[in-house]
Amino acid sequence: MHLTQDLELFPEYTVTQLLFKDVKNATELRKMAVNGEIKGALINPSMVVDAFQILVAANKAVHLHKNGKMKTRSLYSEIIFNLSPTNNISEAFKRFGISDSDSAVHIVLVHNKDETLNIEDIVSKVDGQQIAVDRVSDLTDAAKIKKLYKVAPQEEKCGSLLDAVVCRMATKDVA
Repeated sequence: MHLTQDLELFPEYTVTQLLFKDVKNATELRKMAVNGEIKGALINPSMVVDAFQILVAANKAVHLHKNGKMKTRSLYSEIIFNLSPTNNISEAFKRFGISDSDSAVHIVLVHNKDETLNIEDIVSKVDGQQIAVDRVSDLTDAAKIKKLYKVAPQEEKCGSLLDAVVCRMATKDVA
């Protein structure tokens, strides 16, 4: 159900992703994340093409965190910010963070390999149905993503939507 991957460039870190649909307590979850009761990034899965997109954002966030160059205040807010094609932090939270009316949530946890992660504790806080992370594309709003990332139809002929999104995420800091 959940997906756990090691970060190649930072082998001491692991990223775990969980996906839920039919969520009825998005407001409470958001408040728990803000208060630090959930140590993770709560992402709107309609803006996610594939779990790899999340892994790229998490990898970049860990890199910036280790180098002391984060633009936001926490590792988890940095993950949300890194998903955005723009450098506007509040816009990133609006588009990629969860809102009170959302019925699905993609939770991203970054942890040290040595620490034990209590996934059941997080799962128990979500009033919704956990589904396999590889089903995130079932919840994707491709039209919204294409518009936000300005993906032209021509571009999709030579690459995937995921390619276009990851390319923009990776190059947004290049001046």
